[in-house]
Amino acid sequence: MIQELLTVAAGAAAAIAVYAGAAARVVKQYERGVVFRFGRLRGDVRAPGFTMIVPVVDRMHKVNMQIVTMPVPAQEGITRDNVTVRVDAVVYFKVVDPADAVVRVEDYKFAVSQMAQTSLRSIIGKSDLDDLLSNREKLNQGLELMLDSPAMGWGVAIDRVEIKDVSLPETMKRSMARQAEADRERRARVINADAELQASKKLAEAAGVMAAEPAALQLRLLQTVMAVSAEKNSTLVLPIPVELLRFLERATPTTEPSASESAPPPSPPQPYPSGEAYLMGRVAAQEAIEDLTGPSVEPTPHEKRS
Repeated sequence: MIQELLTVAAGAAAAIAVYAGAAARVVKQYERGVVFRFGRLRGDVRAPGFTMIVPVVDRMHKVNMQIVTMPVPAQEGITRDNVTVRVDAVVYFKVVDPADAVVRVEDYKFAVSQMAQTSLRSIIGKSDLDDLLSNREKLNQGLELMLDSPAMGWGVAIDRVEIKDVSLPETMKRSMARQAEADRERRARVINADAELQASKKLAEAAGVMAAEPAALQLRLLQTVMAVSAEKNSTLVLPIPVELLRFLERATPTTEPSASESAPPPSPPQPYPSGEAYLMGRVAAQEAIEDLTGPSVEPTPHEKRS
């Protein structure tokens, strides 16, 4: 009799152990348990820790409550200003209602991924290229709102959306580089012109002060000499102010006029003689020559032949 009781007790203990092993579940801290009884959702969501379900009758699905980082594949599109770009992003989301995440959508991760891709293409078509490159915070907020509206019905909350990279064609990169270079050159010229204008105003003020006080020019000259001598140069260039030259010119006495200045001016050239006067002069010169050397006798033709 006792042996039969012990056998029944052992069988009952074994059955209880098997039931407990089949009914026992452990939910981790970052998970929540959703229980279905005969296919119907139980109202209570199992908290982290040890829990029990009815074997064969209940089915429990564990839902991860951690933040999921999902990269969005790069999407090609044409911006509002007709530029072809390739944009990729990343989405951070988490489950806030485990029951809705299991019941309302078949695969909430796949659903969020597809929604992120379509929203990203929509954002590309509505934005300009400058917004994609410089105003990403506004675009990130727009993407988050577009994803958060349908995701709330799935028991999912979008935590953050970030655009990672914007790829441009090579021709567009070269055009933007030339534009940026031209803009930097323009700003450099404007800055140089502004500096020249300010320097000219200061120089004009300094010239006015020096014109009112001549001693200021001498002091400036001494400062320049000191600055040049401090460089330890072998050659010293000493500028002479114009006022000093004018002072020496006024101090120099006037001298007597030179001999060249006292000489009478040369007589004006005589006019060229007429024809008759020219012939008379030639005759007189010929007579003078005959008086000195004798008459010039031309040889006769007979003499030339002999």
